[in-house]
Amino acid sequence: MITRIEGIRVGHVTDLEGITGCTVVLLPPETTGSVDVKGGAPGTSETDAIRPGTAVPGLHAVLLTGGSAFGLAAATGVLRWLEERGVGYDMKVARIPIVPAAVLFDLGVGDPGARPTADYGYAACDAATDGPVQEGSVGAGTGAVFAKSPDPAAGWKGGLGTASVERGDIVVAAMAAVNALGTVLDEEGNPLVENRNPGADASWVGTNTTIAVVATNAILSKERAQLLAQAGSEGLSLAVSPAHTMWDGDTVFAVATGKVEARQQVLEEMAVRAVGEAIRRGVRTAGSLGGVPSVGEAR
Repeated sequence: MITRIEGIRVGHVTDLEGITGCTVVLLPPETTGSVDVKGGAPGTSETDAIRPGTAVPGLHAVLLTGGSAFGLAAATGVLRWLEERGVGYDMKVARIPIVPAAVLFDLGVGDPGARPTADYGYAACDAATDGPVQEGSVGAGTGAVFAKSPDPAAGWKGGLGTASVERGDIVVAAMAAVNALGTVLDEEGNPLVENRNPGADASWVGTNTTIAVVATNAILSKERAQLLAQAGSEGLSLAVSPAHTMWDGDTVFAVATGKVEARQQVLEEMAVRAVGEAIRRGVRTAGSLGGVPSVGEAR
């Protein structure tokens, strides 16, 4: 799990009535990070701040959330929670936490008026622990659906999953919320399921995305963290087909806690594996919600 990285804590808020939620990843001090955004329909905030070449040296948390663009409001609650605890960059007049966020579209599954708010983000921080991470139809994965092409109403229940890969002292872990246009592939490259209405007309613009966090205990610059995020995107494309389409807002964050030395090639190979496994676990552990069947019901 992503909490295998020392110092990382994860918290969910799950709204089973509205069928939405959010997930926060709280990071230890001195964490560096960056991001890779692919596809034509992203929903993000603070991603420019953590790109290489910017003044911001690191970040304090990452938010994955449902609610489409409305869900970005949950980041305000994360900021407030961190500020109250003195976390953030000292700007003399205030401490400013850096909390990049990415959203997925889940308004078509439950109540379209139910969206994660600032209170959700705050509560997710309160719930964060370094213990086992609940997976499936929880947090940012609560209202997720995948295999939506060509009929979004005939997809399968997506969810949130996490996995880790270790080599000696090096750990690379991932967490992903799967709400993809495409289907998820198994370890042999075969579809876990197909859309239940293959004869339908396409109507899925802007309603899809897979969002993920790759974490490592390695020492990385922002430049190397961005390369690690790109490797995470490669893992996404190997586990979801098609991925990075103009109708998906695929976004992968990479964070590094800076504890061990590691070669970039090794980290990237581990990231590909971790993201792929996190995506598969996200859909395999998901339960049916809002009338959308789970992968387990297909067997």
